[in-house]
Amino acid sequence: MPLPTSRRWFGAAARRRRLPLLRPPGRPALATVLTASLLAGAYVVQAVAALAPNVPLLLAATAVSLAVEGVLYRWQRGVPALFAKAHADITVRHVLRDLLLVVGLLRLGEQHRETQYAPLLAGLLLCYALHCAIQAVSVLVRRTRTLPVVTRNIDASALRLSPAPPALLRRPGHRLLVFGLPATAGLTATAVTDDPRCAAAGIGLSLVLALAGLATLLLRLLPGRRPAGEQEVLAWFDAWLAEYRPTVGLYFSGGVASVYQAGMWLEPLARLDARPLVVLRERFMVSRIPATDIPIVCLPKVPTLMRLEHSTLQVLIHPSNSGKTSQVLRIPTIRHAFVNHGESDKLSSCNPYAKAYDEVWVAGPAARERYALADVGVEDKDVVEIGRPQLDAVRPYAGPPAGAYTTVLYAPTWEGWDGNPGNTSVIAAGENLVRALLADPGVRLLYKPHPLTGSVDPRAGAADRRIREMIRSANRTRSGPRPAPSKELAALTAELDRLTASEFREGADQAERMLVQCAPEPGRAEAVARAARAWEAAHWASLPEWEHQVVVDARPSLYACFNVADLLISDVSSVISDFLASGKPYAVANTGGMPEEEFRAAFPTVAAATVLTPDASGVPALLETVRHPEKDELAEERSVLKARLLGPAEPASQERFAAAVRALGAAALEHRRRASGRPAELPGQRREPVPHTVSPAPVAPGSVAPEAVSPGAGVPSGAPTRA
Repeated sequence: MPLPTSRRWFGAAARRRRLPLLRPPGRPALATVLTASLLAGAYVVQAVAALAPNVPLLLAATAVSLAVEGVLYRWQRGVPALFAKAHADITVRHVLRDLLLVVGLLRLGEQHRETQYAPLLAGLLLCYALHCAIQAVSVLVRRTRTLPVVTRNIDASALRLSPAPPALLRRPGHRLLVFGLPATAGLTATAVTDDPRCAAAGIGLSLVLALAGLATLLLRLLPGRRPAGEQEVLAWFDAWLAEYRPTVGLYFSGGVASVYQAGMWLEPLARLDARPLVVLRERFMVSRIPATDIPIVCLPKVPTLMRLEHSTLQVLIHPSNSGKTSQVLRIPTIRHAFVNHGESDKLSSCNPYAKAYDEVWVAGPAARERYALADVGVEDKDVVEIGRPQLDAVRPYAGPPAGAYTTVLYAPTWEGWDGNPGNTSVIAAGENLVRALLADPGVRLLYKPHPLTGSVDPRAGAADRRIREMIRSANRTRSGPRPAPSKELAALTAELDRLTASEFREGADQAERMLVQCAPEPGRAEAVARAARAWEAAHWASLPEWEHQVVVDARPSLYACFNVADLLISDVSSVISDFLASGKPYAVANTGGMPEEEFRAAFPTVAAATVLTPDASGVPALLETVRHPEKDELAEERSVLKARLLGPAEPASQERFAAAVRALGAAALEHRRRASGRPAELPGQRREPVPHTVSPAPVAPGSVAPEAVSPGAGVPSGAPTRA
């Protein structure tokens, strides 16, 4: 049946957009306030005790301030940042602590003994001078180890990489606490015993530690101990590109919370008959990308990124938009395709930025129509339907619940940036939905909130916390047999962690991680996939059948939750499109205040859903249709909607994805051929292109044309971006 989409809705929704909700000023946690107050109070008491003078009070205040400093750097690292904003960083606090001890000694000592403390004061000042010298050399060492290219799954041993210096030498706060502790302890002991030798011994030990640390760092600056320089690294990178000859890549720039957007395209990319590459822009993201055998390069600076222009790279796919995307789009020798990280009926799925790409790859006809109706500048000829290759992991519908419990997955999305109340159901309907589900004794609830829930609107975060407490409370009132601890699950967890997590020592920097994260073991990706499937089976088997679950960790994945769920309740988001691959019933919460008929017309993904109101009054009837399929009147519509959203079942999505890569790669090669045959033009003079004298040899899928291999095959930056 046809599923209408309202052109009018796009304009109305755009007019309804508001500024993001402003988060009210956050109140510090009680523990933070108490700790900061205790530290400030300790210094006040120490000052009073030094001027009084009062030895027991001075000793107690000094001990408290040292203990609180240790607590701050171990458990409350945000408090030192607050002090630093007030220009009371660790150096100032440590100098003040020792200065008050010296004042106390002078007040306690006799007049003729003041000269005995002069050498101690000089030694103390030398300790602080060495601290500044260590910090300066540490910065120099860090700069020599900050390479213009960061890699993973690539043998970078030729860059003379080495383990990082001890973390203590690179962290000024920790270093000053440790190196200065003997001096502070010695001064305190002198205040108690009136023996200057205690202070001399403590200061001497601090000087030895500081000198040893400075020497350790200075050795790192010797020519033979430093990693390769910038030009040497860039030459190595160019040589690696020429040897590896990548053909298709994934470009990603973003934050930690958005890493899943890149992760969902790793497996489809790895399954291509090509030489894939992952291109990142943020250094910290290199270690955040999930386990993969694909080579990963991070190119933070634009000039380094532009070296891809002269590589064999033909196609870059983009799972998300970012401010840095415009930089890579300037490379004319590469064709760019926007693949998105999921499709929904929200305006964000029809972002006008998409017209900057050469092509927009969507799952099915619905997305094509969505772009046409949104009228954001994306031409229909540039839209390519490839399906969703990731959904091969979703198992199809196998009938009504077979056990004693109906498993319901509630997976709401987050509140979004525009403040639209219809974005997420967590605020207006979440608690009602969960309460109605928990009231049914035959329901097992899986609650999987979006990772960004509460990041814009504090009400969403508060509702999420209340929902979790409701689920914990419901579990306390339930009872039933609990499976014995699974040794198999523990073993599989350890195996999966071993395969997916690189073993870094504490304090490893990026250069050391490059050395550790060399080429992966052959077949590791396949081993990870097998271990993940086995882990998921063991995980669900280890849980009591009756117990509700809050799923917030990376494992089990969303698709694993799809496979055990009998019903999905969600919002208008890409979760619906992905869940439709299973053919199972689903429901959507309407919290935007729209009439149901208008709601269905505005959001095509809702056409085959049960629409729930914020009061969750329709939950009992919904559960009845899940348990008795003969009452399910939307099964046929789900089948039609699945084809419309995700495209046909044949050919498979992975095949359509590969075909799109080959076609766009061929367009990139054709552009290079035409550009390489175009002679230079003088200012104000037009010349016709010189035709090729020799016809190029046909290029096999996934391979690279011979002329694209040489470094001179690139096109000047000013060349047109389309063939």
